[in-house]
Amino acid sequence: MNNNLYNDMIFYLLNEVGLKESSIELGLKLSIKNKTTLPILLWSYGMLTIEELDKLYSYLFQKME
Repeated sequence: MNNNLYNDMIFYLLNEVGLKESSIELGLKLSIKNKTTLPILLWSYGMLTIEELDKLYSYLFQKME
């Protein structure tokens, strides 16, 4: 994932979903440890609902165009 898209994802998680920075930092550490993507990890740990995950991916795909 390029840096702009990564920054967009963090911005979305903070401002649209309302996650705290500490939750995102924990998610990043766990995603590296578990070798999985941040959105899937946040969903699997209950930090994102399936609807929020879907909206995040839709947002990211729009940014890629």
